[in-house]
Amino acid sequence: MKKWTGMLLALTMTAATLAGCGTSQGAGGTGQEPGTGTGQELGTGAGQEEGKSGEEAGQALDAAEVKVGIIYIGDENEGYTESHMKGIQEMKEALGLSDGQVIEKTLVPEAEASYDAAVDLADQGCDIIFATSFGHESYLMQAAAEFPQVQFCHATGYQAASSGLANMHNYFTSIYEARYVAGVAAGMKLAAMIDAGEFTAEEAKIGYVGAYPYAEVISGYTSFYLGAKSVCPTVTMEVRYTNSWSSIDLEKECAEALIAADCKLISQHADTTGAPSAAEAAGIPVVGYNISMIATAPTQALTSPANDWGAYYTYAVDCVLKGEAIDVNWCKGFKDNAVLITELNEAAVAPGTAEKVAEVEAAIRDGSLHVFDTSTWTVEGETLTTWTDDFGNEYISDGYFHESELAAAPSFSIPIDGITSIVE
Repeated sequence: MKKWTGMLLALTMTAATLAGCGTSQGAGGTGQEPGTGTGQELGTGAGQEEGKSGEEAGQALDAAEVKVGIIYIGDENEGYTESHMKGIQEMKEALGLSDGQVIEKTLVPEAEASYDAAVDLADQGCDIIFATSFGHESYLMQAAAEFPQVQFCHATGYQAASSGLANMHNYFTSIYEARYVAGVAAGMKLAAMIDAGEFTAEEAKIGYVGAYPYAEVISGYTSFYLGAKSVCPTVTMEVRYTNSWSSIDLEKECAEALIAADCKLISQHADTTGAPSAAEAAGIPVVGYNISMIATAPTQALTSPANDWGAYYTYAVDCVLKGEAIDVNWCKGFKDNAVLITELNEAAVAPGTAEKVAEVEAAIRDGSLHVFDTSTWTVEGETLTTWTDDFGNEYISDGYFHESELAAAPSFSIPIDGITSIVE
């Protein structure tokens, strides 16, 4: 959903890491492939009111009068957009906003249409406007420059701080924390299968269906791998890419190829049920993304890392209501209830999983566990003590990589030992 400071490094890796499970279906957004829809509006507030001038930044608003706009690349039929929609609903309930105060635009592609959508929302009197996919960012900034009295917030991007626009903001979650915890559940399952004699410790290999070789995806699968490795030290990982954020067919094909390559467990950074359906058919444990996959894989789905976008939407709209400044870069995790893992499937997880993941979550919350602790991973056999991004920011200090602390969007794009990407 995506790829950030460190993006240039990640892009240079594309030729070397692309798995080629299918052809590219577009530039992609965070957790999304570009849509082809027309920007259909949802909600009773659409078009009900002439555009109002909007209050100057810093002026508090009446909760009954504030208006919120949001631009989705998808709709409720896929997990990524559904999770944002749930977050908007949480915000409305928390702040007492009516349906008529929120205008939602679905199926807005990463093209000029996203600028048009932002302008339309501003003209309809929205005080704050959100956009949810990476490719929306440049168009949102264009609109932000034209409507300085409106606050614009973009998920998964990285340009707000350098835009020079006081009303432009980036937001993300520390989803890598939830991926790590989901990895622990996966590692517990692998260890139990080894103990049961289903395969040897050396054969414990995870197959991972990735969308694009961007920093967000690399950060995600690395944190998942480290979680698994923390309880199953012999685990390795094989990654294949679909070149699409959302393609049920390509994700299913990639999962099937990974299963054929003797992977014992499947996970994903892609939006559909394609990988879980392949795993269920093959009798292979699977960890999903965004939503629970138990309905799709009732005997094999363990859990899914997920975002609770309501934490940010409530925060940002509340800032507008109070006349307070919105963070230029916002990124929160377990400590602020912005990420989670979905329910554990008791029919599939290993004994003791619930207790173990609760222990790990608590350690992440209190800061005693850092996901990218440099003592737990190496690069070509060496422990890294320094790593700077393309802007000269140092990310390693105090023994760990400070993911999402210097910028909202993920930066970790380091190929570590134990993880391979297939070149075809």
